[in-house]
Amino acid sequence: MGRQLGRTLGLLLVAGAVAAASCCVADGRRALYRSCNLSQVPPVPSTTEILLLSFNYIRAVTRASFPLLERLQLLELGTQQTPFSVDREAFRNLPNLRTLDLGNSRVDFLHPDAFQGLPHLQELRLFACGLSDVVLTDGYFRNLGALLRLDLSKNQIGSLELHASFRELGSLRSVDFSLNRIPAACEQGLRPLQGKALSLLNLAANGLYSRAPVDWGRCGNPFRNVVLETLDVSNNGWTADVTGNVTRAIGGSQISSLVLAHHIMGQGFGFRNIRDPDRSTFAGLAGSSVLRLDLSHGFVFSLNARLFEVLGDLKLLDLAHNKINRIAGEAFHGLGSVQVLNLSHNLLGELYDSDFSGLAEVAYIDLQHNHIGIIQDQTFRFLGALRTLDLRDNALKTVSFVPSIDTIFLGNNKLETVSHMDLTASFLELSDNRLEDLGDLYSLLRVPALQVLILNRNRLSACRGGHGPTGSVGPERLFLGSNMLQLAWETGRCWDVFRGLPRLRVLHLNHNYLAALPPGLLRDLTALRGLDLSANRLSTLSRGDLPAALEVLDVSRNQLLSLDPGLLAPLRAVDLTHNKFICGCELRPLVRWLNRTNVTVFGSRADVRCAYPSLLAGTPLSSVSMEGCDDEEALRTLTFSLFIFSTVGVTLFLLAVLVAAKLRGLCFLCYKAARRLLPAGPAEDGAPDAYQYDAYLCFSGRDFEWVQRALLRHLDAQYSSRNRLNLCFEERDFVPGREHIANIQDAVWSSRKVVCLVSRHFLRDGWCLEAFAAARSRCASHLDGALVLVVVGSLSQYQLRRHPAIGGFVRQRRYLRWPEDLQDVGWFLDTLSRHILQEQRGARGDGGIPLRTVAAVA
Repeated sequence: MGRQLGRTLGLLLVAGAVAAASCCVADGRRALYRSCNLSQVPPVPSTTEILLLSFNYIRAVTRASFPLLERLQLLELGTQQTPFSVDREAFRNLPNLRTLDLGNSRVDFLHPDAFQGLPHLQELRLFACGLSDVVLTDGYFRNLGALLRLDLSKNQIGSLELHASFRELGSLRSVDFSLNRIPAACEQGLRPLQGKALSLLNLAANGLYSRAPVDWGRCGNPFRNVVLETLDVSNNGWTADVTGNVTRAIGGSQISSLVLAHHIMGQGFGFRNIRDPDRSTFAGLAGSSVLRLDLSHGFVFSLNARLFEVLGDLKLLDLAHNKINRIAGEAFHGLGSVQVLNLSHNLLGELYDSDFSGLAEVAYIDLQHNHIGIIQDQTFRFLGALRTLDLRDNALKTVSFVPSIDTIFLGNNKLETVSHMDLTASFLELSDNRLEDLGDLYSLLRVPALQVLILNRNRLSACRGGHGPTGSVGPERLFLGSNMLQLAWETGRCWDVFRGLPRLRVLHLNHNYLAALPPGLLRDLTALRGLDLSANRLSTLSRGDLPAALEVLDVSRNQLLSLDPGLLAPLRAVDLTHNKFICGCELRPLVRWLNRTNVTVFGSRADVRCAYPSLLAGTPLSSVSMEGCDDEEALRTLTFSLFIFSTVGVTLFLLAVLVAAKLRGLCFLCYKAARRLLPAGPAEDGAPDAYQYDAYLCFSGRDFEWVQRALLRHLDAQYSSRNRLNLCFEERDFVPGREHIANIQDAVWSSRKVVCLVSRHFLRDGWCLEAFAAARSRCASHLDGALVLVVVGSLSQYQLRRHPAIGGFVRQRRYLRWPEDLQDVGWFLDTLSRHILQEQRGARGDGGIPLRTVAAVA
């Protein structure tokens, strides 16, 4: 996302610069004539405020070169392609000029009065004009009372003897003498600057004080009574001895910032002919109130004891890009006010507890690009004001020494675990390390105050041990790019790593080989606004994969074949470039969305293109025609309808099977109720009933309670008026005092049917077996099916067939079995009632009544 935004902004700036440079026009306020092959100043409107004439062939500028331009404030005449001359009062007709640029032109002639008549000039650029020291000694800058900045760098000035007219430059704040040939700057030559307060005096790269011996007794203090905000004397080839002489000479001068970069102080690594600075090197600055000291880009090998002890007011100390390998005890003694210490790009290999003693107020320590492999535990513990520690690009394997500070940079080290760290940081950078276990990520997410966590380019690929949700508010920005999270998540573990992070707003998961997002991975990220999933292997995204509040999504450089535009509608910006879309009719909603959406789509539309089929490979989605997709859509609708109908049919069939298996008893009751509601048919006329009873129930007396509860209450008319059968059974209908066999005979012959309830008690009851024999005798004599056998209980087929009394009947005739499932009882009783009331005549082999087997359904 940032990559495309930066590229777009850069193109706009370049296009603007090209457009500006290629025009040779004046619009009344600006006159742009760069590289227009001009040999003289062109006429411009009197209202012009900015006039740019560089990169031309103008040879001379005189008073007549310019008309009266009272509004002109900026004149650029530098970088002429031919030698250049400036005549007397050449700019007299530009009375309100603020900035004059003649730099980078070969000035063959410059009149001493060339700049007269410019009372409001604030900046004069004369760099790289080939000027000699005459420009300083002959009063070229007279009457420039408003001048603030004077640039004389990159010239041929050989001495620093200022004309007395420099005293008149009361507004002067910045003078640049760098890259000249000034061998020395002495008090007499710079006397016109006394009493001034300069923001910058640049004497860098002159070979100052290093090319010839200096008589410091005669030279004196060149900056006496001059207040300097920044004095730049870098790149002058100063050794520790020269530096000591200069600091003693300028002692007492007020210098806020002293730049001594690109020096040659220090013995370096492997040679000792030039010594390191010591406590005497900067002793002369005791009264100069130096706030910033830049000693970068040198050869200092050892920071000696009490090296800076006189710099009590120092706030910033820059020692970067030296060869520092050793920090002596009390090296920073006296630097109690230092707030920023830069020791980057040195040769430090280890840090000891006493290395930073004396830095009571230091807030930022930069130690990046050293070779630090070990740090003692108490090295930073007593730096109470420390807020930022930069240890990037070192060789650390452990971080147990890290103090409780706000910002820590530990990138590009050799850390393999950080689970034991005790942190209170709000910003933690751990990229380019060797972390593998997601347990380290769980630990870091539990840091209470953490706001930004950077873990890019590690080796996160394993989930060892059990980890619960973090249980803390977590960071606001989390960078996990260029890891191997797919290997960890494909095991089905650590899917809860982002749970309990209500503050997380930006999450980067790019370059992690992700083939799919684990279910619910981002579900709890209610505050997430930006998600980077670029450069993975995602082939699809579903609605449940993205948080509801997401605003910016980057899924570029994946393997997306299709995408639901409903996922993209709530977003403000999205990047879909460089995927592998299949340009079929299924992609029509996405193509339509891309052509109509107001969502910002990053990248070129030409990079949102088809990969399949081969005929459309490389074609932008915006150019793909979707004609002919209506027929396919209709076919797809028909197919879907058939699928729905088939599914409904199968579902109804399974539901019917389920109802038959589990609810058939209830269904039978509903059926009976419906039959009662229907009008009864005409009564059948028949002969008078010749039987006294409908059925004789033959059962063991020990089964009476069960028979009464299960049968009599539901079938016998004397038990309930709703029952329609007149039943006969021993306990009620046998005549007392009469022989029992006679009662049995009468009951068998006076009943339409004989129902024997065969149980284990029945088989052991002699009178029951007598009744069974009498019923069989009746069936044999009348050739009817008057005998109905109902097996009750757990009697098996084998037990029935081996019984001597009823075995023959069971082998030849069919019988009924009492249902085991209670929901089948109603249906069984109804079936039994119909068999009792039905007159049947059948073949001899069937005994007259073909009974259906009633199987119990468990």
